[in-house]
Amino acid sequence: MRTLIGAAAAMLLISTAAYAGQTEGLIKKVDKEALTLTLEDGKSYKLNAETDLDSLKPGMDIVLAYDVTNGENVVTDMELPDTE
Repeated sequence: MRTLIGAAAAMLLISTAAYAGQTEGLIKKVDKEALTLTLEDGKSYKLNAETDLDSLKPGMDIVLAYDVTNGENVVTDMELPDTE
C-alpha cells in the first residue's frame, strides 16, 4: 500500500512540475502595465516587477529563459544585445 501511495505522489509531483525553456527572437511589444513581453512569433512572456522595462524596445533581439507555470511563460533570465 505504501508503494502505491508513494508512486501516486511521485506522479502528482511530475505532472505539476514547471517546464523550462529557452527562446530567441525580436521584441514585438512590451506591455508595461501587464508586465508582458511579446515576441514577433506572437508568444508572450510574463516579466517580473524588477525588470528594467525601459531597456526593452520593439525590434530588439533578445534571448529568454523561462518556466511555464500555470499556463504562463514566466521569464527567469534574459540576455540583451550589447549596446555600444
